[in-house]
Parts: sequence; structure tokens; C-alpha cells
Amino acid sequence: MPRAKDTIATARPYVKRALEDEEVRENVKSAIAAAREIYDELIVGRRPSAMAARFATDQDIQDNLRSAIDDLKNAADRVQGKSEHTARNALLLLTGIVLGLLFNPVTGPQTRRWVSDKVLGGEPDVGAPPTGNGSGAPTT
Repeated sequence: MPRAKDTIATARPYVKRALEDEEVRENVKSAIAAAREIYDELIVGRRPSAMAARFATDQDIQDNLRSAIDDLKNAADRVQGKSEHTARNALLLLTGIVLGLLFNPVTGPQTRRWVSDKVLGGEPDVGAPPTGNGSGAPTT
């Protein structure tokens, strides 16, 4: 198991720094608090389509998301002892959040529909199956 020992030896300074560094802990706490605010703002008693619309238009929620991303990025940079790839890491985190919203079983279909309406201008989906019963008359 030389690989496991090498991995542990490589990870040990990062784990030690994360556990001992007060600034890292504060950044993580702040990110969790911002994420909790976002969750409370979006989830409590709302329909999925309302959540998606609010996420896309509410500046406070977007600011909280930016704050959470910045805090997590700062904590990660501090643990790693470097500040390289910050834009890439933030983009990856934001991409993960967006993909999570788009493919979430609860909010996904409404979010994708809302994005499609905004991007395509409300045009019908070309690949969507036709509606109706095949006779040209709408179904009831």
C-alpha cells in the first residue's frame, strides 16, 4: 500500500492547516451561513418555478451566493497555501451549483423551462413530442 501512505503524507499538511487555521474555519462558517440564508430564501414554502425565478432575479440571493463562493475559495486557497486557479475554481463551483439546480428532481424541469423561455424567447421545443391525440384536436 505505498500509494495510500503517499496520499496520506501528501494530505497531512492540508488537513493540519485546515484544522489549525482560524481564518479557514471562519471562511467555512461564513460560507455555510450564506448558503443557509440562500436555502431559507429559496426553499421555504415556494413552488419550484417560483424558486428558480427568484434565484435568477433576486440580487440579495445572488450576492449571498457570491459571498459563499468567495469564502469557500478563500478557505481552499488558505488550506492549499496558494492562490492559483481562483477563477477556474470559482467557475467550477458555480457550474456545479447551476447544474445542481437544473437537474434537481424538484426544481429541474421548471428551471429548465424558465431558462429555455428566457434564452429561446418562449418558442416551443423542437424536439418535444406533439401535444394532442393525433387527430389535430386538443386533448381535454
